This record gives sequence, structure tokens and C-alpha cells, in this order.
Amino acid sequence: MAGYIIGVLQGFTDAAAFTAYQTAAGPTVAQYGGKLVLNSRKVEQGDGNWAPVGIVIVEFASAAQAKQWYNSPEYQAVIGQRLQSAESAVIIVDGD
Repeated sequence: MAGYIIGVLQGFTDAAAFTAYQTAAGPTVAQYGGKLVLNSRKVEQGDGNWAPVGIVIVEFASAAQAKQWYNSPEYQAVIGQRLQSAESAVIIVDGD
């Protein structure tokens, strides 16, 4: 069953550096078999107090594969760029 990485962007501290992060992180996703399903900053709040400014969903063959990508040396080499340039969070979801 598929596994997903869901990233939530709350805001930027450095938009140019975040764009550089996206450029660096993209090839690591492909390297581990991930497929970008959604990357949008067109987010409209429905209810509650959750109001992200961007959402990313990446599909992998399994949750184990998603975890392998997230913990990979290639992604870990660039994750600091995301953490320093944006208020963001990532979850791993098992599609089973």
C-alpha cells in the first residue's frame, strides 16, 4: 500500500532559501521512487485554527519507502535548508 509524505508550510523566514531547498530536495524524492502528487500554495481555510499557506503531498510505494527517503543521507543533507527558511512540518502517512 502507498505511503505519503505530507508537508505543511506555515510561513517563510526566507522565501529565496526555501526555493533553493525545493530545488535541492526534488531530485532526492525521485531517487527514492517518490512521486509529487500535490504542491500548492492555494490553500483556503475551511474551519478550525489550521491555516497553512502551502501543502505538499508526495506518494511512495509504501510508508517504509517514504521513511527511507526522509531518513536518507541525501534528504538529511538538505532538510536544514527547509527548517531554516520556513515554518514547516512533515508527517508520514501509511495509506493502508
